[in-house]
Amino acid sequence: MTASLPASAADLLMVGPLLPELVADLESRYRVHRLWEAQDKAALLREHGAAIRGIATSGRFGATKELIDALPALEGIFSFGVGYDTIDIAAAKARNVVVTNTPGVLDACVADTALALMLAVSRRIAEADRFVRAGRWPTEGFGLGSRMTGKRCGIVGLGNIGLQIARRAQAFDMEILYTNRKPRPDAPEGYRYCPDIVELAAQCDFLVLAVPGGGATRHMVNAQVLDALGPDGWLINIARGTVVDEAALVAALQNKRIAGAGLDVFEHEPATPPELNAMDNVVMLPHIASGTHETRRAMADLMRANLDSWFREGQVHTRVV
Repeated sequence: MTASLPASAADLLMVGPLLPELVADLESRYRVHRLWEAQDKAALLREHGAAIRGIATSGRFGATKELIDALPALEGIFSFGVGYDTIDIAAAKARNVVVTNTPGVLDACVADTALALMLAVSRRIAEADRFVRAGRWPTEGFGLGSRMTGKRCGIVGLGNIGLQIARRAQAFDMEILYTNRKPRPDAPEGYRYCPDIVELAAQCDFLVLAVPGGGATRHMVNAQVLDALGPDGWLINIARGTVVDEAALVAALQNKRIAGAGLDVFEHEPATPPELNAMDNVVMLPHIASGTHETRRAMADLMRANLDSWFREGQVHTRVV
């Protein structure tokens, strides 16, 4: 925490580490208390909790009801990332605490990652890389993959990210199907709406998840959905790990009831199911869909703008509640 700050500087509680340049910038203008570094977190909250007016967090670290209740002067929760399922929204609402996230600026990179996973798992890109590195190419044949061009792309959640995924998939001459709570009236011509995820899974080759996390979508992809996707279908998850029943997914992969999976997120991340490690038809990423220099800078800029606007003007740019 920086010492030479004006008395008017607001106190912030930073739940976990963020971009170093963002942390340095915030510490130059706010009294930042680093919760993750405290040996005794309860003692830190007892000492500084009454003065803390903002929580700086991310989709990974969130903000629990217990933390919110421990900060009587709390005005806002400012999250680095689009997902907010790890923030107790009900507790924030009950206290009239504003919650912000950083939507929009990461849509393109997340959509890029979805397409990268689709190609990687169907064309066996990661597996082929391992094959070459192991020196097996001179003496062994590698085998064939499955093409993506001309296949059916089913998108679960045609929001901003879902739309960007669909536009990229169209460049591969893919047919676009989607499911939402209701048809999207401004969906481009030719996009086909399916009323539920089971029907969508049964009609597509790639089932791409682009919905928020939280109770409403928990285990939306279960054994029934995976069976509908079938032995020639691929599951792609760039949404939240909780959207998929991970035990059902492992069983479906082990029993070859689906063709494979491309996963950027996991139900209990950073822990991943050990059964997946030996499966060549699964590509796993460490939750990096938005992980580019350009996007992370844009996310940091938007989080900073929300913080500054709130403490200067009482307004924010991207309010969740």
